[in-house]
Amino acid sequence: MRIRRSVTRFFSLAVLPAISAAVISYFGYYAVWGERGYRALDGVQARLADAHGQLDQISDQNKRLGHRIELLKPGAADPDLVEELARTKLMDGAPGQVAVPRQQQ
Repeated sequence: MRIRRSVTRFFSLAVLPAISAAVISYFGYYAVWGERGYRALDGVQARLADAHGQLDQISDQNKRLGHRIELLKPGAADPDLVEELARTKLMDGAPGQVAVPRQQQ
């Protein structure tokens, strides 16, 4: 009877620390080696740097296109740009001129 009580007391006192250790181990493992853990941080930072580079390229392209749009506004259209676009689309020129197609930027 005395042994049974001591075994029961031992297990009842050991259950809470065992569960706590298991929970801490579980979350500690995923905090370091998990999909979003500390070891994955380098990969995420590299992907973020690539995304920032793409954002810079797209922003530059957006600024260039915005400038071209401003040059084509009604009433203040740039004649050189209008002629360039017409020649590019129509591949036509004055008599004696040769139109050479170029790649779009």
